[in-house]
Amino acid sequence: MHISEGVLPGWILVTGWVLTAAGTYVGLRKMNQKNLPLAALMSAVFFVASLIHVPLGPTSVHLLFNGLTGLLLGWAAFPVLLVALFLQAVLFQFGGITVLGVNTFNMAIGGVAAYYLCKPFLRRNKGIAVAGILGAVVAVSTAGLLVALELITIGQEFVVNAKLVLLAHIPVMIIEAIVNVFVLYFIKKNLPEILELEGREK
Repeated sequence: MHISEGVLPGWILVTGWVLTAAGTYVGLRKMNQKNLPLAALMSAVFFVASLIHVPLGPTSVHLLFNGLTGLLLGWAAFPVLLVALFLQAVLFQFGGITVLGVNTFNMAIGGVAAYYLCKPFLRRNKGIAVAGILGAVVAVSTAGLLVALELITIGQEFVVNAKLVLLAHIPVMIIEAIVNVFVLYFIKKNLPEILELEGREK
């Protein structure tokens, strides 16, 4: 779901950088030494998962785990995903530097939205499954919708591409929902302190 260089107009690129800079500032303010290892881990998970592209019809898809990143780190999803996307752009030419702000915002804002929507469920044992499923649906669909809207603003010739982006990521949403549930149950059982929401809202 990376948007490549030279596709988007300048005003979208600037808007993406401004929004990502604001989100990264907030995320860094909310990070602390306790969640730095988790932040590094989730950045690595996103980096590796989104490098593996699976052909699906005329396009290809990859796992995102932006929902899981948001559920575990809240606003820190912005700096975490920014680092991963920057390394992908520099090392593998996925996306690019000028479009880095847009790609980061597309991925991170859905994770932040999932965090706030799922907070009530993460506090309860019986709500873990709901949080995992809802987190994946919200984060992946938000990223897909943003990419689709950005492509549509370019011109009618990209409408088909926008529709393909949305349809192709429905399977991704389902797979990530399942993975999220298992990961959250594991964390709840073995490392429940990671889900202590108060520690991420300083």
